[in-house]
Amino acid sequence: MNQPGSGFRIKISMQIIIPFIVSGIILFFASCKNDIEEINLYSDKLDLPNQSGKNITAEYTDTGKIQLRFVTPELKRYSRKEDPYYEFPHGIEVYFFDEMENLESIITAKYSIYKENTQIWEARDSVVARNIQTGERIDTEQLFWDQPKKFIYSNVFTKVTNADGVYFGERGLEAAQDLSYYRLIGSKGTVRVKDEEQPSN
Repeated sequence: MNQPGSGFRIKISMQIIIPFIVSGIILFFASCKNDIEEINLYSDKLDLPNQSGKNITAEYTDTGKIQLRFVTPELKRYSRKEDPYYEFPHGIEVYFFDEMENLESIITAKYSIYKENTQIWEARDSVVARNIQTGERIDTEQLFWDQPKKFIYSNVFTKVTNADGVYFGERGLEAAQDLSYYRLIGSKGTVRVKDEEQPSN
């Protein structure tokens, strides 16, 4: 549970569909028992979202200060009893802020899932993480973000680009969410070297 003054604030430019239309159909056929757990069981079996929203911006604040903001064109929530999760089928942008509420880093992806029980985010397909202050950039096809630990990691090929060169993690990387440090797994890379001025004859 969030501490006082903490939590998500959600802005929706279109509408949230609650419940999903199909839930009404299920409710009609299950009206004799009118058992919400049974209705959710049907939804789980059909693998249908219980909630859906379009063009959503959400902010997470702690003691009144913004910690992160995410923007997505579509969000679907599956309130499964054992494994509830949010799906972002058309991508997501996540913005991280420091203690002074300055933009610190950004993660974008074409697809993402957030698991409620573990608070683990998974980003897939053209994942890019950037540190705004240093210009450091991470490119990969899959990235996990452990929200409670403020930690990101990948188990697949990852490229890191910074002022010193381009580095590759053949088996992924581990990093702080603000990209202040990282460790490549199975690393190799190329380092940029400045050309020395040739002495004139």
